[in-house]
Amino acid sequence: MKLITAIIKPFKLDDVRDALSEIGIEGMTVTEVKGFGRQKGNTELYRGAEYTVDFIPKVKLEIAVTDERMDQVIDTIVQVARTGKLGDGKIFVYSLETAIRIRTGEQDGSVL
Repeated sequence: MKLITAIIKPFKLDDVRDALSEIGIEGMTVTEVKGFGRQKGNTELYRGAEYTVDFIPKVKLEIAVTDERMDQVIDTIVQVARTGKLGDGKIFVYSLETAIRIRTGEQDGSVL
């Protein structure tokens, strides 16, 4: 099993969720986060004063999948979340040792 963590632009969340739903992904965890990469933040104007926004709002998706579904999920996220501009995000993949459904006690593949 794998845990896929994707950091994407917030306005792409609905599109990514819909695309993942179409390929049969039934669950994910979504967290609003802030960060920066090569963008290094940006400068904004508010009430006539200029200030620097060091951390850009992003959305973090966490999706647990079987090894067989990993490539399909990654490809879907990349295709849907890509704008071609700086700050599109990143995807990280981790090995997932075990998963347990608390309500029933089921483990691993049947949990996903």
